[in-house]
Amino acid sequence: MNDRYALELAVGLVKRAAGVIMAVRARGFAVGAKPDNSPVTEADRSAERLITEALRAATPDVPVVAEEEESGQDRAAPEGAFWLVDPLDGTREFAAGRDDFTVNIGLVRDGRPVLGAVALPAYDEVFSGIVGEGAWKETPHGRQMIAARSPPPEGLTVMASRHYADDPKLAAMLRTVPVAKLTNVGSAVKFMRVAEGMADFYPRMGRTMEWDTAAPQAVLEAAGGSVNLMDGGALLYGKPNWVNPPFLCRGR
Repeated sequence: MNDRYALELAVGLVKRAAGVIMAVRARGFAVGAKPDNSPVTEADRSAERLITEALRAATPDVPVVAEEEESGQDRAAPEGAFWLVDPLDGTREFAAGRDDFTVNIGLVRDGRPVLGAVALPAYDEVFSGIVGEGAWKETPHGRQMIAARSPPPEGLTVMASRHYADDPKLAAMLRTVPVAKLTNVGSAVKFMRVAEGMADFYPRMGRTMEWDTAAPQAVLEAAGGSVNLMDGGALLYGKPNWVNPPFLCRGR
């Protein structure tokens, strides 16, 4: 399986999953709770089933790790390459009727995300990228390459989590950098705005899981941005329980 084939497979699946999610949104849905009390809906489960079945059929030798399947499990990460899938990143946003939710499919190889596809269903946008080759944004008007930007003289446009908007650690960090604008939104939308050069900085202090970040990290790094731990180290994959430490996303 070469990376171009893998990327086009992932792009096609995030588009199909986006259609499923928007159909569920249109007809209405109930919101349940997982064992950790995080929300889950029919859209999460239906989109994940579509993606995991298709990935396993198309790439049977590559393990698939997906959020809803792994919920409550304690499994070791596969060795070598594996898919990481979040079928609906931002379920809280989706359940609240907001638009900032995504579908994430990333490929990890030897602990690092190498490519990813991220759909923003409510915006009719799809982002994709292969680290070292480039990143793209697709809308109904076509597909074009994207690139992270260097910070403008007036200061940083910062994307921050809606759920952790009142985190005092975030406020303390932002006092140390020149901020021109701060926007709080949910899901991997924040990564994508940095990747396409609409924002410069996304500090994440709160909890995330590896399926939340693998695909968007790959897209951001493919666009020339970076994702690092607070000490400057790399955000790696295959960690115990799939839990990420705090990290920083930057443009160029």
